Amino acid sequence: MSRTKLTWIVLIVLVWTAMMSFGGVAAETVMLYPNIFGDAPASLDRAREFLVAGGPSDYFPPLGATVVLSSLAAIALTLRNRRLRWYVAGAAAVFIACEFLFSVVFFWPRNEIMFVDPVGTHSPEYLRQVAEEFVAGHWVRLAGGAVTSALAFTALLRFARETAPVRAER
Repeated sequence: MSRTKLTWIVLIVLVWTAMMSFGGVAAETVMLYPNIFGDAPASLDRAREFLVAGGPSDYFPPLGATVVLSSLAAIALTLRNRRLRWYVAGAAAVFIACEFLFSVVFFWPRNEIMFVDPVGTHSPEYLRQVAEEFVAGHWVRLAGGAVTSALAFTALLRFARETAPVRAER
């Protein structure tokens, strides 16, 4: 397989997975979060009961890993191309910072407090505070997903322009 074809495939996978991740976070924002965080701690208890068979933790980690792996592959394939490498590297950096590192440092401890610790461990006031912090921090993740998707899509468009066959003028 040629390097150009492989670059096409990797960039398409990167754009597709980045946009799926962003779309998932956007959907959570408008559909799940008002129900999960709207009336803490009662809404947190309802979320524990509802999100039994599956939830965001089943969807986002494998998808995020695919975004990271396709980003790294795209960086390797576009490293020699100044016009593309910074868009791809920027998409990877923003995703890793806003979706992975920020999640590990900010969201995972709050998820533990709200959904893993036994019910009654924390006061209702503390749970409300943690839920508010979670929702506020979520906007960083949403913005990061938007920027990642935009940078990845820009790289794909630039690559399409560079590799498009040149038509002879009549």
